[in-house]
Amino acid sequence: QVQLVESGGGLVQAGGSLRLSCAASGRTFSSYAMGWFRQAPGKEREFVAAISWSGGSTYYADSVKGRFTISRDNAKNTVYLQMNSLKPEDTAVYYCAADSFAGVSTKDFGSWGQGTQVTVSS
Repeated sequence: QVQLVESGGGLVQAGGSLRLSCAASGRTFSSYAMGWFRQAPGKEREFVAAISWSGGSTYYADSVKGRFTISRDNAKNTVYLQMNSLKPEDTAVYYCAADSFAGVSTKDFGSWGQGTQVTVSS
């Protein structure tokens, strides 16, 4: 399994931007599809975005499409989530995940990071 560590969370005003990073350990990072999920208090963890192992395919939840961008740098073993035009409803703990194929369900990913808090104030 791959170990994942997220960073880049914080407090931002509505309309602002943040970039989350997820650093992965191991030499096989480039063979993993990667995903970002989020979980708000009292809610289930939900899909945000995913990217194939090559970066050639990306997937987004409708709620973030056009505002968030997922990307990866296989040379740095890192996946990113650029978040623009943030809204208070984007407030959540954001988790990075990895598995063999990109999916849109938590069941599609077997490795998870510890999460990073994103808070958007109105």
